[in-house]
Amino acid sequence: MTVSEAEIEGGCNCGSVRYRVAGAPLAVAVCHCSNCRRQSGSAFSVNIVVRADAMELTGELTTYEDRDTESGAPVLRQFCATCSSPIQSLSAASPKIAIVKAGTADDPARFTPAVHVWTASALPWVEIPAGLPQFERNAP
Repeated sequence: MTVSEAEIEGGCNCGSVRYRVAGAPLAVAVCHCSNCRRQSGSAFSVNIVVRADAMELTGELTTYEDRDTESGAPVLRQFCATCSSPIQSLSAASPKIAIVKAGTADDPARFTPAVHVWTASALPWVEIPAGLPQFERNAP
């Protein structure tokens, strides 16, 4: 079966966790917050925002409950229990969405970022492309 443009498939580094999302992403966003930087181990995190009810997962995930959030609502950061690849984040403040790490998609080149969030926390040497919407905090 081929994956349509309106579906996303991906998984972790070791193959223990796989996911499939039915439907196109709601957004593709680059997050510059310090928590996403730490979780990704990089200068920022590229995230595919999808409907939580459209996400199907197989395999064992471990969850870190991140309470160091602006809203005070926890973010559940989920990663493979075997290889620790970050897979998704679920926010209690936005329970209808799942935030999937773009680098885990089987074809990550499909997901060009359309917005940058938490730019107030961006590292000074990161260049945000001109013309893309950007928000000092989260997008409205």
